[in-house]
Amino acid sequence: MVEAIARGEMARILVQDAKTKARAEKMLEKCGASMGNVAFEDIPTIDVWIRDYGPTFLVNNSSKAKGAVKWIFNAWGNKWQDLLPDNAAGMAVGKRSGSRVFEPGIVLEGGSIDVNGAGGLLTSEQCLLNKNRNPRLSKNGIEEKLKENLAVDEIIWLKKGIQGDDTDGHIDDFARFVSKKGVICAFSKKDDEDGIALRENYRILDEDPEIEVEKLPMPSALHASDDGRTLPASYANFYISNKTVLVPSFGDPADKDAAALLQSFFPGRDIVQIRSNELVYGYGGIHCMTQQQPSAAGKPVSPAARL
Repeated sequence: MVEAIARGEMARILVQDAKTKARAEKMLEKCGASMGNVAFEDIPTIDVWIRDYGPTFLVNNSSKAKGAVKWIFNAWGNKWQDLLPDNAAGMAVGKRSGSRVFEPGIVLEGGSIDVNGAGGLLTSEQCLLNKNRNPRLSKNGIEEKLKENLAVDEIIWLKKGIQGDDTDGHIDDFARFVSKKGVICAFSKKDDEDGIALRENYRILDEDPEIEVEKLPMPSALHASDDGRTLPASYANFYISNKTVLVPSFGDPADKDAAALLQSFFPGRDIVQIRSNELVYGYGGIHCMTQQQPSAAGKPVSPAARL
């Protein structure tokens, strides 16, 4: 992942200590990563899912200044008490970036939202309306917080996510913007729980006159070899870098079709497939492990600036 990202942008890696940094450097040099585009930040973490506990960065359209919105991270509805300290790690990332950090005071994970940079936002009712996040906020109240802090105009609410996802339906596992109007949506013709849920999400997007939706294939169901649980395998958990798009692969026949579809939306970038079976075993993926940080500089930005 780092080798592919560092081809066109700085890859910043959080490390526990000097020993960890030395080990990481050795591994990256061995795989041929451009070390001039790799930086290490001594910010200890419990787990790797920076998308969810880290800040959401914004850039002001006129001044090009950068800001960071730091949501409250409660370990996906207080499911994993040992991961709660990562909330502090996320704040450290925001402060280390040199941006002014804004705190809306609500629970939200970065993987539960996706934006197009032009005022549109995707999310799911299963996650953002779950009472284990913000029980005192109504749907309208949550929308107000999103609009106030992310400068979005249109919020598209899809229903629910895929099986095996312990995040309560994060959007980055089934629907993503690929342009201002374009959305890819995971789709299945099967009459199982995933198929029914994904077809309903697709219907909502297809009926929106402002959205151009394409069907993204799903890999065959993956199950953990030790306990048999369903793993949240999806091609939607990709990361868009300056020169590459990192796309999950699972040793599945649909890997090729998913990569070809995403290549059609990003013709100027190389598609790099990353085997992700071990990542979904840990309930995450490529997008979950990454968080883009704009390089813009200038005075601190208002949280109402557009992405």
